[in-house]
Amino acid sequence: MKTIIALSLLAVALAAPQAPTEPIPIVRQDSQINPDGSYQYSYETGNGISADEKGALKNIGAEEPALEVQGQFQYPSEDGGNIQLTYIANENGFQPQGAHLPTPHPIPQDIQRALDFLATASPQPDSQ
Repeated sequence: MKTIIALSLLAVALAAPQAPTEPIPIVRQDSQINPDGSYQYSYETGNGISADEKGALKNIGAEEPALEVQGQFQYPSEDGGNIQLTYIANENGFQPQGAHLPTPHPIPQDIQRALDFLATASPQPDSQ
């Protein structure tokens, strides 16, 4: 029984993905933090990964300002292409954009017409 457990652990250890043997160099790196709370950073690595981001406080008419962040990152995909994502994050939430992201199916015309009607119809009284 001990032999089976030992062989099982050995098999799991051998099946685990191996880490890269060489460190990946950082080709470019820049970072700046300003006294007003705004910041920016960017970097690029030797294996094709890069990212840029900047953020600043934004007056949205509330008691406290909101942080607005804009940025992008990209990395090579497994099939040899390039994955790129741009984003903005603010009081309206995180809003990513990228060609690889799924998009919703179009709403059928009959359903859209019904939704438009319901949006303009007067409320119905509750019947109890």
